[in-house]
Amino acid sequence: MTKLLSYLHTDWVSMTSNDWQGVLLTVAAFVAMIAAYVMVFNPRNKDAFEAQSDMVLRDEGDYNNSGDKK
Repeated sequence: MTKLLSYLHTDWVSMTSNDWQGVLLTVAAFVAMIAAYVMVFNPRNKDAFEAQSDMVLRDEGDYNNSGDKK
């Protein structure tokens, strides 16, 4: 176990600003992905996402910019 802990040890003091930016960007991306998963897999949002499921196949003249039928 100590071999694993020594392998995963991070020297926080010697991290540069680029290292900290990478850590913050990684944490922000992780939080954004969790928020997206919660939004997409929430049963209350199913109807809104189902209404947009055929958006790629729609003709341009039949729908306005928000996806509603004219």
